[in-house]
Amino acid sequence: MRPGLQLKISQQLTMTPQLQQAIKLLQLSTLELRQEVIEQLYSNPLLEMDEDQGQPDSQEQNSEQQDAEKPSTEDQDVNFDTDDPSLHSTAADATELTVTESEASSDWDKDSFQDLPVDANWDEVYSSPAPASSGGGEINLEQVYQVTESLQDHLHWQLNLTPFSDRDREIAQAFIDAINDNGFINSNLEDITHHIDYQDPEDALEEDELVAVLKRLQQFDPPGVFARDIRESLLIQLNQLSLDTPYIDQAKRLTSEFIADIASVELSRLSKKTGYSDQETQEALSLIRSLNPRPGEALAVNDAEYIVPDVYVEKIAGRWRVQLNDSNMPKLRINDTYSNLIKRSDNSDQNQFLKNNLAEARWFLRSLESRNETLMRVAMTIIDLQQGFLDHGPVAMKPMVLSDIASKLDLHESTISRVTTSKYMATPQGIYELKYFFSSHVGTSGGGECSSTAVCAILKTMISAEQPAKPLSDNRLTSLLEEQGIQVARRTVAKYRESMGIPSSSQRKRFENAK
Repeated sequence: MRPGLQLKISQQLTMTPQLQQAIKLLQLSTLELRQEVIEQLYSNPLLEMDEDQGQPDSQEQNSEQQDAEKPSTEDQDVNFDTDDPSLHSTAADATELTVTESEASSDWDKDSFQDLPVDANWDEVYSSPAPASSGGGEINLEQVYQVTESLQDHLHWQLNLTPFSDRDREIAQAFIDAINDNGFINSNLEDITHHIDYQDPEDALEEDELVAVLKRLQQFDPPGVFARDIRESLLIQLNQLSLDTPYIDQAKRLTSEFIADIASVELSRLSKKTGYSDQETQEALSLIRSLNPRPGEALAVNDAEYIVPDVYVEKIAGRWRVQLNDSNMPKLRINDTYSNLIKRSDNSDQNQFLKNNLAEARWFLRSLESRNETLMRVAMTIIDLQQGFLDHGPVAMKPMVLSDIASKLDLHESTISRVTTSKYMATPQGIYELKYFFSSHVGTSGGGECSSTAVCAILKTMISAEQPAKPLSDNRLTSLLEEQGIQVARRTVAKYRESMGIPSSSQRKRFENAK
């Protein structure tokens, strides 16, 4: 084999940087998009934020009051024919642009999407944005942070107030570091303290010494902390109660000897095992259930990430309206000062730098507008097909797949998948991810279809209304669905039940006898 040259002609699809940027913005959530906008704002000198945002003068406020009764362009009625070829323009007009808000008509040629001459005036295509009307004195609660004390901090604080020798304090600190969020110690005591090494073999840690320190720590707050299992945690809490507490002795024995039978054995059988009366057993169980099986959970650090809806849906005058959420999105525009410094036929480094940044700024603004328009169109079409869900909840959900939306909007299924990923919609029924509205279907006795989401909602309703002493089995649930005209196999019912985190009928069974 000798190296050689070959001439080959082939075709391949190449994604331009502009297309890659548009796809990237399309799949970003609202919070991620805000971060991307801020990064572009700091990195591109040709982009600037509208300084007049949120500070309209009195004349503009009067004009807004006069136009209050006019139809809003920020939202759009959903009652439209999705097969109408004018759907694209209707959705485009319905979108409240995150980038700019044109004072005149926003209808402009598709030719404006082509590369403009470098010396073209930006105002010829996009007019200057109008100042926003939102108040500037409101406090953003998402930026208010609360200093939360963790479980380890709370335990260290108590350790500093408790008299310990240096040796015992080092052991106690190792136990505090090994505790989990529930307040339990799952590891072996020797394994936790194996790093504490003394040069003198006579100073080696002994098990009795470790247990003594652990018993001292088990008196810390919250009650039940530093237990090695749930039985020990419940016993610690019971031992800290007053001796005059009714039925405390019975509760201690049930916890110590019959912890596995408390939830799975019938009350009368449990009474026979313990020799207590039904009254004593019932009262002891009530006392045990008043304890906290996870003592450290109340002080566990919970950095909750709140969902910011991308789309709001509300019913106004009998019609469902869709509106994009851009309340926290910075308003961007082209910096006129820098754009006017660009000179034609000037190839200097400074001028070329401004030209490149101006082109990037224009593409970024166009990608933002395209992203908002596509999201608005997809959301409007979803609401148009799922109006039954908005009125009646998940039981009225219709089966829908990505191809249903793609065919109505003349878009590719991959585009619909990107738009609905990590995007949330705030509805009267709650906040749901856009992908929640897509589900498979099962057949009905009448030859129709029923979505799997609706079947799950029906199953959840049936199970919540069952008797705890006689829960519904999967076979019984299948029969009840068939009575409603929904044909589904028993294994499918089991799959839906497990997807909702509902245990089997044997695990849901509870024995409760009256006093």
